[in-house]
Amino acid sequence: MLGVSFDSVEANRAFAEKYCFTYRLLSDTTKAMCVAYGAAGAPPHKYAQRVSYLLGPDGTVLEAYPNVSPATHAAQVLEHLDAHRAGGGAS
Repeated sequence: MLGVSFDSVEANRAFAEKYCFTYRLLSDTTKAMCVAYGAAGAPPHKYAQRVSYLLGPDGTVLEAYPNVSPATHAAQVLEHLDAHRAGGGAS
């Protein structure tokens, strides 16, 4: 699992430490990654959308989650991951 934000490496490090993240938080200060994945629109990119993606082993996007519920999102992603591993994809 990775997180991405527009903030600097230093700001992301402080944020991750404050909230005890157990995964890496990447800095996309050029905003290129967020634009490429559709999490940010055309310039000026003030903010990125909160979007989750499930990527396959080859880096392709298997699922996109533009609107998530924190209460159910992890279970949803795990269900879809299991479905993709079984070769059926998500339903």
